[in-house]
Amino acid sequence: MTTPNHRPAGQWTLIFRRFKTHRVAMWCLYLITTIYVLSMFASVIAPYKRDAISLDNAYTTPFSTAPDGSYHVFGTDHLGRDFFTRLIYAARVSLTTAITVTTVSTLIGIVVGLTAGYFGGIVDTITSRMIEFISTFPTFTLLLIAGSIAIQNSDDIPIPALLSQTIGAIMAVNEREGKQVVMIMVIFIALGWTGVARFVRGMVLSIREQLYVESSRALGASHLHNIITHVLPNAMPPIIVAYTLGLSGALVAESALSFLGFGIQDPTPSWGNMLSFANSYMFNYPWMPLVPTLPILVCSLAINYIGDGLRDALDPRVQTEVTRAKRDALLKAIRDRSAAS
Repeated sequence: MTTPNHRPAGQWTLIFRRFKTHRVAMWCLYLITTIYVLSMFASVIAPYKRDAISLDNAYTTPFSTAPDGSYHVFGTDHLGRDFFTRLIYAARVSLTTAITVTTVSTLIGIVVGLTAGYFGGIVDTITSRMIEFISTFPTFTLLLIAGSIAIQNSDDIPIPALLSQTIGAIMAVNEREGKQVVMIMVIFIALGWTGVARFVRGMVLSIREQLYVESSRALGASHLHNIITHVLPNAMPPIIVAYTLGLSGALVAESALSFLGFGIQDPTPSWGNMLSFANSYMFNYPWMPLVPTLPILVCSLAINYIGDGLRDALDPRVQTEVTRAKRDALLKAIRDRSAAS
């Protein structure tokens, strides 16, 4: 009896199968996806308006009823605004900012790193010196200075109306608030691509010397063909892991910048500026800082666990216990079948 020929699984199928064996990473992926999808429906889920102020309901404790009879699951802030409502809208702002900043920074870093590593020579020298020059600046200090300048001169900085309107629509904020968010994103992107560029350059320097790249070059393939077909696909697995770790860093950095008052400004809610306001009342109302802090902590840990799962799935030298158990079970079944025959 002949067995049917099965088409071998592709590389990305095998990677996804290995990733699924990392249960913590899978649950964290579900968690982050759920939080972000729910934040996109904030206007439907949120029980109150985002900026609805009611001073009579200020400092309402979690899971309690306010003086006017309204119920607030996470309580209210110093202006009587519902914490749960602002938390959902803040997730939309903070996560979208982190995703956008990390994605654009990674794309810029990939292009610069590929160009420098593949072509080498004078291109590599100029690019490397530029990366080293930008990397010498203290990033967070520059973020504070640039954020302060951007906030104070927001009306004078030329931001395309279409861009600010698009960001405003995605984050459910008005055009002026969208313009401030765009400026914060630009600052993060301008200072955040160098690490990815340096990382990609180092990988490409190794990949371009491989035999398959040399053979393709000898057969007359163009540089663009070699980069797209051979170099970039082999550099993608570590880049994906670096992307997830950069996503966590961008989320924490945006929260820290907003916490210090140099990032996204109130009334636009973000987890960072919510924590900044709550921190002023923490001694009298110790529960207030916990409301915005826990989402930052949970999302940051979840993204890091996803990065660990991707690292295990993308690195063929690293196998999880489940993968080894399945391999041992398969080998045992083959031995048993051979012995029976």
